[in-house]
Amino acid sequence: MDATLTPTAQQPLNRLNIFAAAGVQMRTFHLTWLTFFFCFFGWFGIAPLMPLVREQLHLDKGQVGNIVIASVSATILARLLMGKLCDTIGPRLAYTWLLVIGSIPVMFIGLSNSYESFLLFRLAIGIIGASFVITQFHTSMMFAPNIVGTANAVAGGWGNLGAGIANMVMPLIAAGFVALGFATKADSWRYAMVVPGIILLIMAGLYYRYTEDTPRGNYADIRREAASKSKGTFMLALRDYRTWLLALAYSACFGIEITVDNVAAIYFVDHYGASLVTAGLLAGTFGFMNIFARALGGIVSDRTGRAYGIQGKWLLLSFMLVLEGIGIAFFSLAPSLALAITAMLLFALFLKMANGCTYSIVPFVNRQAIGSVSGIVGAGGNLGAMLVGFLFKSKEISYSTAFLYIGGGVAVVGALVLLVRLVAKSEAVSEPTVAMA
Repeated sequence: MDATLTPTAQQPLNRLNIFAAAGVQMRTFHLTWLTFFFCFFGWFGIAPLMPLVREQLHLDKGQVGNIVIASVSATILARLLMGKLCDTIGPRLAYTWLLVIGSIPVMFIGLSNSYESFLLFRLAIGIIGASFVITQFHTSMMFAPNIVGTANAVAGGWGNLGAGIANMVMPLIAAGFVALGFATKADSWRYAMVVPGIILLIMAGLYYRYTEDTPRGNYADIRREAASKSKGTFMLALRDYRTWLLALAYSACFGIEITVDNVAAIYFVDHYGASLVTAGLLAGTFGFMNIFARALGGIVSDRTGRAYGIQGKWLLLSFMLVLEGIGIAFFSLAPSLALAITAMLLFALFLKMANGCTYSIVPFVNRQAIGSVSGIVGAGGNLGAMLVGFLFKSKEISYSTAFLYIGGGVAVVGALVLLVRLVAKSEAVSEPTVAMA
């Protein structure tokens, strides 16, 4: 930051007290995770209602698979763009514009009357998934290195919780419109999606009004030496192999998470004969684990970093990914609904902890390009979701077989992360220290 700033300028916090709200750091922390929560609520709001959409629009398995792929595809480019914008115009303005633009397809997806129009709306809604990059960047600005992994994991976990709550609540909102006489059951999904769209517009106003880009003020209000250097942040991130390794790891944890968010309700309905509400609650349970599991990953990673340095964080990430892959394989082979739920909760724990581990490492790759690194890694998560989406689109592969393939692939990625880091161990001395007080 600019050396001309006064000595009284606020600094990043070196501790996280989730019950505090005073100060720009904690105010921003709470607003950013809450905004992220509603972004994910809107992004996956239609997922538990897909059985209704499928019936009314007469969609086949391949078309549903294309919709799943579309829902995560636009997010790839959006995350790359938002990562760059965080480094240039700042997270406050980037988030405000994303919320305003993203609310439009969320509110109007109910106008779809064909497979093609629904596909386009679902593609457009995917841009609000870029909210994650802004949340992680903004949190990184507000907290010191010794606690940033925990802060990122808590904000990310509580925000991701929006997808799980959407699976639980959106069928109830749709049923509420039917009970009040505003819609038939077949059309209830159209009315239900207006609710998250309006919430996104409200959050845009709150975010613009009550947050600041950094503890020292907004980008436009402070003179920064880094401003002239921000043009090259994207290339700095691209040239570092650790950025790509983290993107691969994130594709194997977060990429699988949003895939499960998209297909879990349909899977429980088709494979185990669950009702729409029950399937939504079960799928929501998967997402609800974000209330603690991702934060747990960040906390354990920070403590591992203080004890064993950055290499310890990488080892922990590899271990979580391998366990996640094994858990997904058990989930795919579960012969009953009860065993499937047990296996789902098991792999969900390791998956979400791996999410937290990944973004506890991101701020240490390059401090001059945190936004760009965060954007590339985040885009990697969505690229992974898009690729595995083709498994669920195939007419020759059942959903359970697709999950089995995914489990094996995730375990391989975990082993690859460990192998690459062991080969590059001699480079660890050049990495920023995380053993900070």
